[in-house]
Amino acid sequence: MFYGLPLSWSWNWGVLIFFIGITGLYLCGWWRAQVHQRRLGEPAVSWLRSICFLSAMGLFAVVFFSPMNELARLHLFTLHMVQAVLLTTVCAPLVLAACPAIVLQPLNELPVLRVIFRALTRPVVASLIFNLTFLLWHAPRFYTMAMKSPTLYTLLLLSIFVTALLNWFPLIGSVRTARQMSYPVQMLYAFLDGQPVDIYAFILVFTGVPLYTQYMLPPELGITPFADQAIAGALLLIPGLVDLGVMSPMFFRWLGQIEEKTRQADLRRLAEAEEWEEVEDEEQQRA
Repeated sequence: MFYGLPLSWSWNWGVLIFFIGITGLYLCGWWRAQVHQRRLGEPAVSWLRSICFLSAMGLFAVVFFSPMNELARLHLFTLHMVQAVLLTTVCAPLVLAACPAIVLQPLNELPVLRVIFRALTRPVVASLIFNLTFLLWHAPRFYTMAMKSPTLYTLLLLSIFVTALLNWFPLIGSVRTARQMSYPVQMLYAFLDGQPVDIYAFILVFTGVPLYTQYMLPPELGITPFADQAIAGALLLIPGLVDLGVMSPMFFRWLGQIEEKTRQADLRRLAEAEEWEEVEDEEQQRA
């Protein structure tokens, strides 16, 4: 116990099954990729991708099984936002970074899965699903219900994680047929996609009153319910900073793309000019 708060780890069977399932699917895809690439004489899945997946699953376990989970549900809204930020901004992108195209190839091999997968990873659809899921769960009425039920709270976190995977896919997913956006469109997607959650974060910080009054804050911590909420809102602005970090390399790649197209156009014009000069020289020699 710390300040009267529970510090024991808990093992939710539903989350444990989900954890084992997603790990098993990745290992099957990883093994399939290893066998396939060795037959072709190509490099296997890199160790860096494997580290990304292990890191994501390690953080996933901390979020769901550590004392953080119970403290976030009952005592500190700030810890809940730590969970949300870790799942959406760290775990989800790491899982996608860990999956090369060949690992996700089964999603394209079965016609039914391919249709569903492509529909759910369309930029507008993926963004709407994630933002609506996040905001609806955090409506005071639904969030209060989740606080009272460990099962609902677990469902809240899992649904945010799964929809975050869809939300990130148009930007960093390895299956190119599911993400065919130009760099300007990718930057626009990254910017607009984060606006609903950013607005919610500003509401948490500037509303002046606590929205979730059921939290049992330990008096020893010396913080008020609104202070807890404001800190949580400030933490929720971190994904917006990550979006800016994602947009920056896209911007420079776009500039590089423009520069390369300009260079190629200049080379074509130069080649055409030289060809025209050769034609004129030939005509003058004939004359």
